[in-house]
Amino acid sequence: MADKIKILYIDDEPDNLVGFKASLRLDYHILTAVNIPQALSCLENHPDIKIIFCDQRMPEKTGVEFFEDIRISHPLPVRILLTAYTDVESIINAINKGNIFRYVRKPWAEADVISAIDEADKFYKANSMLAVKNEELQKAYNELNKFAYSVSHDIRGPLSGILGAINVAREIDDVEEMKEMLFLMEKSLKKLDTYILSMHDYYSLQRGELKVTEVDFNKLIDELKDIYIVLARTNNVAFNINIKQDEVFRSDMIPLILIFNNLLSNAFKYQDKTRTDKSVDVDITVERSTATIYIKDTGIGILGSHIGEIFNLFYRANSQEVGSGFGLYNVKSALLKLNGQIEVNSVMHQGTTFKVVIPSI
Repeated sequence: MADKIKILYIDDEPDNLVGFKASLRLDYHILTAVNIPQALSCLENHPDIKIIFCDQRMPEKTGVEFFEDIRISHPLPVRILLTAYTDVESIINAINKGNIFRYVRKPWAEADVISAIDEADKFYKANSMLAVKNEELQKAYNELNKFAYSVSHDIRGPLSGILGAINVAREIDDVEEMKEMLFLMEKSLKKLDTYILSMHDYYSLQRGELKVTEVDFNKLIDELKDIYIVLARTNNVAFNINIKQDEVFRSDMIPLILIFNNLLSNAFKYQDKTRTDKSVDVDITVERSTATIYIKDTGIGILGSHIGEIFNLFYRANSQEVGSGFGLYNVKSALLKLNGQIEVNSVMHQGTTFKVVIPSI
C-alpha cells in the first residue's frame, strides 16, 4: 500500500465512490469523500495525496470552486475534474480558476481514469523534481552571492586601510618613513591576493567536505595581522593579540580564515570614531580540544533588538559603513561547517564582543 499512488475521489453520490474504489483499489490507494469537509479532512490527514478527482456537481460548491479554494493550501496534488457537462465555458473555468490538470467525462470509463492517473502521476513527479532543482538552484545562487561578496566586500576593509596609508604617505617627507609605509602596503596587498585565492578554494570545495589540517593560531593570526596592521595604524586603533595554544588543534583552515577576516573587518570598520582610545582585542585559547576565541572592539555597538538578526542574509544593523549584510551570514555558515558556535555581547557606544567556540576535528 505504501508504494501505491494515493488518490482522493470526491463525489456526493456514494454509489460512485464505491464503484471508483472497487475498480481501482488493487492498483492504487483510494481515499473517498462524500462532501467538501470530508475532502479537506482527508487532505490534512494525508499530505502525500498525489491526485484529486472531484465531481463538478457538488451541493456545497462546484468542483472548480473547490479546486480554486485549495490551490494555495494544497498546491501539490494534481487536480482532475469529473463532469457530465461538455460546454466550453465549464472547461475554461476549470483550467483558469482551479488550475485543473485535465477533465474526465461522466459516466467515466475505467481506461480513461487510468490514463488520467498515469499522466497525472508523471506530471506530479516532474513538478516534484522541478521543485528540488529550484531549491538546488537557489542554494547555488546563494553560494554565488557568498563568493561575490567575499571577493568584493570582505576585502574592502583592508583596501581602505591601504588607501588611508597612501593618504598619510602624501604628508610624509622622511624617506625612511615612506619606505616603511610602502613596505607595509606591499605586504598587505600580497596577503590580500593570497586571501582571494584561498576564498576561491573554499567555494570550490564540494558541499559538506572538510580539508582538515593542523592549525597553529599564532601563524594564522600573523597572516591576518599583516593585513589589518595598516588599517589599525591609519585609524589610530590599538590592535592587541593574545594567543594561548599548548596542544594540537585540527580544523579546516579556509573557513577559519573566513571567520576571522569577517569579524576583524567589522571590528575595525564599525569603530566609534569619536573615541580616542579605539582598540580591537583578539584573545584565543586552545584547551581540551576546543578553541575559544574572543574578538572585542570599541565600536558603536549593536542594538539589543538587532542581535538576533545580525546573522541573517543581507541584514544590516546600522548604516555607518557601506555593506551588503553578508559578512556575519558567512561567519555563521562557516561555523556550521566546523560545528562551532558564536555568541554576541554588545553595548551601544561602548563596543561589541564576539565569542566563538570551535571544537577540534
